[in-house]
Amino acid sequence: MIKPFVPQLVYLEPRALEYPRGVELKEKFEKMGLEIRETTSHNQVRNIPGKNHLQQYRNAKSTLVIGVRKTLEFDSSKPSAEYAIPLATGCMGHCHYCYLQTTMGSKPYIRTYVNVDEILEQAQNYMEQRSPEVTRFEASCTSDIVGIDHLTHSLKSAIEFFGQTDMGRLRFVTKFHHVDHLLDAKHNGKTRFRFSINADYVIKNFEPGTSPLDMRIEAAVKVAKAGYPLGFIVAPIYVHEGWQEGYKVLFEKLDASLPKEVRNDITFEMIQHRFTKPAKRVIQKNYPKTKLELNEEERRYKWGRYGIGKYIYPKDQEQELRETLEDYVDHYFPTAKVEYFT
Repeated sequence: MIKPFVPQLVYLEPRALEYPRGVELKEKFEKMGLEIRETTSHNQVRNIPGKNHLQQYRNAKSTLVIGVRKTLEFDSSKPSAEYAIPLATGCMGHCHYCYLQTTMGSKPYIRTYVNVDEILEQAQNYMEQRSPEVTRFEASCTSDIVGIDHLTHSLKSAIEFFGQTDMGRLRFVTKFHHVDHLLDAKHNGKTRFRFSINADYVIKNFEPGTSPLDMRIEAAVKVAKAGYPLGFIVAPIYVHEGWQEGYKVLFEKLDASLPKEVRNDITFEMIQHRFTKPAKRVIQKNYPKTKLELNEEERRYKWGRYGIGKYIYPKDQEQELRETLEDYVDHYFPTAKVEYFT
């Protein structure tokens, strides 16, 4: 049973206490008896305990830093949304394949930002600039925001903010089932709540520290019944022994659990497994015993942005993966919208 995340150690940026949310979180963690240390900046957290890299990495993943987001310019989040909304950075999950390992580099600790009102104000500016077009914001580019929101409620604030807008839409994805506090949020159908799901083999071997599939599906049913538009990300689609059966079982479970009345507006995003050379180095350093297959010779090379290419499955294998997964969706969820990404 994956319990809701509680940090082992909390760092506080002094400026965070200029915001009511910062004061609230400090008081909450003091009452919980957690150790709170001060840090000059959420980007400069030092002295995370541990005798070696692996210990420090694991301890960092259970460290929460309360800070102020200084950069209020949002990154692009194409193709899924126009902008990434920066409510948090970092994740307590230990997914071996995760791209955050390379993008976070030497800062794998989790950061939550207390100047949520300023961040939402900036979102409002972007919406006004793009009006009358609808503007979509992705809240999980750099974190699994649901994993910490039972403590911070910044995601809940954002859901209710977008619920009141005409031109804004919010979306995020999670591997955690701790959604109860979000079920009564006044979302007004403006937030798409997505769950990352996968074959049991992938979850068991490569997603430690996250909720089991059955609990994610249970949470998805709750969320759908609370009126949220629902989505699923099947990622990474990973070739393993018996993968066809593994993914078939996944869709059978989903079909058996999701009530008919919540299926009118479901989306599926499929993303095949890929890796870069820098990612492979970091994965093998952070998870030296991983079973993740990272053999460049069995992949084809695809040029990527910023000059860093990625290794993806050969064309025939990719086509088989894609056709198989799309057939399953078509069979069980014929009205769903499906996107496939390499």
